[in-house]
Amino acid sequence: MKALRSFTVRPHLPEPVMGLDRLASNLRWSWDRATRDLFAMIDPTVWDVSHHDPRRVLAEVAPRRLQELAADGAFLERLASAEASLDAYEQLPRWFQQDTPDAALGEGVVAYFSPEFGIAEAVPQYSGGLGVLAGDHLKAASDLGVPLVAIGLFYRHGYFRQSLTVDGWQQERFPDLDPHAMALELCEGVRVELELAGESMQAQVWKAMVGRTELYLLDADLPENPESLQMVTDRLYGGDVEHRLRQEILLGIGGVRALDAMGVPVEVFHTNEGHAGFLGLERIRTLMEREALGFHEALEAVRAGAVFTTHTPVPAGIDRFPRELMERYFSNWVDACGISLDQLMALGHRPQEAPDEPFNMAVMGMRLAERRNGVSALHGDVSREMFSDLWPGVPGVETPVGSITNGVHGATWVAGEIDELLSSSVGSDWQWAPPEAWAAVEQIDDREFWQAHGAAKLRLVEHVRERMRSHGLAQGRSASELEWVDDALDPGALTICFARRMATYKRAALLLSQPDRLRALLLDDQRPLQFVFAGKAHPADDQGKELIRQIVAFSHDPAIRHRFVFVEDYDMALARSLVCGADVWLNTPVRPMEASGTSGMKAVLNGALHCSVLDGWWAECFEPAHNGDGANGWAISSAEAVEDDARRIEVEANSLFELLETQVVPQFHDLGPSGEPNGWIARAKRSLRTLGPFVSAHRMVRDYVEELYLPAARHSRQLDADGYAGARQLSHFRARLNEVWHQVHVDTVDVDDGIADLGSTRAVSAVVALGELSPDEVEVQLLTGHVGQSGELESPTRVAMADEGLIDDRHRRFRGAAELDTAGRMGVTVRIVPRHRLVDAPVEFGLVAWAD
Repeated sequence: MKALRSFTVRPHLPEPVMGLDRLASNLRWSWDRATRDLFAMIDPTVWDVSHHDPRRVLAEVAPRRLQELAADGAFLERLASAEASLDAYEQLPRWFQQDTPDAALGEGVVAYFSPEFGIAEAVPQYSGGLGVLAGDHLKAASDLGVPLVAIGLFYRHGYFRQSLTVDGWQQERFPDLDPHAMALELCEGVRVELELAGESMQAQVWKAMVGRTELYLLDADLPENPESLQMVTDRLYGGDVEHRLRQEILLGIGGVRALDAMGVPVEVFHTNEGHAGFLGLERIRTLMEREALGFHEALEAVRAGAVFTTHTPVPAGIDRFPRELMERYFSNWVDACGISLDQLMALGHRPQEAPDEPFNMAVMGMRLAERRNGVSALHGDVSREMFSDLWPGVPGVETPVGSITNGVHGATWVAGEIDELLSSSVGSDWQWAPPEAWAAVEQIDDREFWQAHGAAKLRLVEHVRERMRSHGLAQGRSASELEWVDDALDPGALTICFARRMATYKRAALLLSQPDRLRALLLDDQRPLQFVFAGKAHPADDQGKELIRQIVAFSHDPAIRHRFVFVEDYDMALARSLVCGADVWLNTPVRPMEASGTSGMKAVLNGALHCSVLDGWWAECFEPAHNGDGANGWAISSAEAVEDDARRIEVEANSLFELLETQVVPQFHDLGPSGEPNGWIARAKRSLRTLGPFVSAHRMVRDYVEELYLPAARHSRQLDADGYAGARQLSHFRARLNEVWHQVHVDTVDVDDGIADLGSTRAVSAVVALGELSPDEVEVQLLTGHVGQSGELESPTRVAMADEGLIDDRHRRFRGAAELDTAGRMGVTVRIVPRHRLVDAPVEFGLVAWAD
């Protein structure tokens, strides 16, 4: 029977243990081992049943147990130590306070917007990699003392829980979540009001403390709202396109209003993927209203302090909204800004797109942020190609989209035993230790290393068996029928894990394309091998569900089911078990469709070896064997030149099986005199040494601070000063460029074309016309580089040419010197780009006049 009404009952804590409530209220417990151990001590059974949720432990433990602990001196001593640790963590200066310039962000903060945040399984507001990355970003920012707040939505049903039918078809259920029972605090008196297509909606705000970082979650489930609007925050990534639009309006526009209502002084706005992109529109409207700026002036001011991170390597993955929906939901915004609907639509359109084309959130993100990045070096290349048409005339390689490779929060994902080894070798600060400190990993004793990894692998086996048993019982199987689960997986066998979102491009079933070779590996009793799969498909993705069904069907064979398993309901708890216990982390995407991928990063930090197509982060981190050193993992061949999909799968599956059969399996089972696979351990140590400092979220956040946040803050201040004089000036300059740039051209270029000596220079002169622009408003650039087979300059160097003055009433001469520092076929060309003291990169204007 269903409850007629429900309410939350808070536990009563005896005075001596009141500190437990404070510890449970700060999500730092999700990565602080001492605090987690403290709550496990209260009642180990409740701790496990509650899925390691301190709030639930306090709510469900027997009151007499709390009274016992209130009189337990040893427990109270550990409680006091945990509280003192939290005090020091919150108050002591960190990296940002110690190593960044004074007033680097003024009195302001960075506001980080994301549709999902994966902090802990106890706060299920995430679906997969994007959310877990956002959670790791907040944790690392907290550790480093970066003044950052985060904005998201509170989904009353979170993301779905996964169960499988007997034949392996995914089914979803959406449990109700009670924010009062979670590590959340209601921001009393803070309400956000929005107008959604003529209807008024309010949202309340919940706050979570993630160490030192504040996370605010907007919640529309209020009785004051019409029922349809209460459902705006019902679930993550649910509903139709209009539902998605409403969510993104609340996240972006509502998020800005929430920060404003709470008086949070934001200096930099960081949009994590396009879902929150409407925040830029709210900032434009606010500046026009409060500062009397024109639309284009407000646009310049907004862009200066904005950072946009794209995670999508394919156009199909980007949110796009039809014109009729945009008109319905943004007609008031258009009126308030005094612009036309076509002008709004143009912000989300590529050049030459018709006004009635859908509004592209990633294009708007690119247009409303001056600093943009992909999430790996390869993804940066892909993003520059995807969005190059937004800067016409600019070569694709110079498209102003950079890259910062993702990272993972080590304390969240590393097993306790590996943590101890890293602390004793690299240092207690191993999460942010420099690369040279990681050389100490090579000195870890092989047996200690193998025993530490073995302990984590044993927990993986036990966790998987427990889940398989409980899920089997839930399907109606008898305990007798499930007895085989007691022997499923072998802690001594080579364990390969594949766990991630079940999207088709990730090709979870690539191994199944050659079932006979797979069976031969699984049935080899002399060299035991086992696979563990996990992952969820989007509820609307039947192709992803079919991948799961195929894997589950293969796993039902009694001959191999103890060595080939699919584990239901992938979440952060299961992910932690798998990345800690895996020997090999497998990744088989269609290159270059994996923007970054972070699950493998978590595994290599635990001493696993990565076996992947060279896509995402692995493309820049894989090191093949060289000068007697072994490789730090394995690279699966990518047959990108093969157009036939079936043939490409065959080629890449052959590469994977070749690696497994001739390298991975033999090396794991090649045991030394003392019983450890010393060659394998040497490769794992090399992996840790070379990858450990790079895959850290602390490295990632420092890169964001130094390369994006601080420059954005400085530029924002430049444009905001003196009543936004800089924004007004830059807006007027851009408008002027658009009017007169057609007058700018390179007329002639003179250069000797004979044979030159290496190391010499070659004089180049150019006659140019600047029209109404002055010489200090442009830069005439000389480009020098190798000439490729198609006649294109390859990786050219650029130098500014010197102005030698007018040669007639319309033309000026510029001179430069081409440095001939490499042998071979060299070439030069000349171009003109706009220049302004308030713009660091001239190509930002998207205007280039090339010599013919």
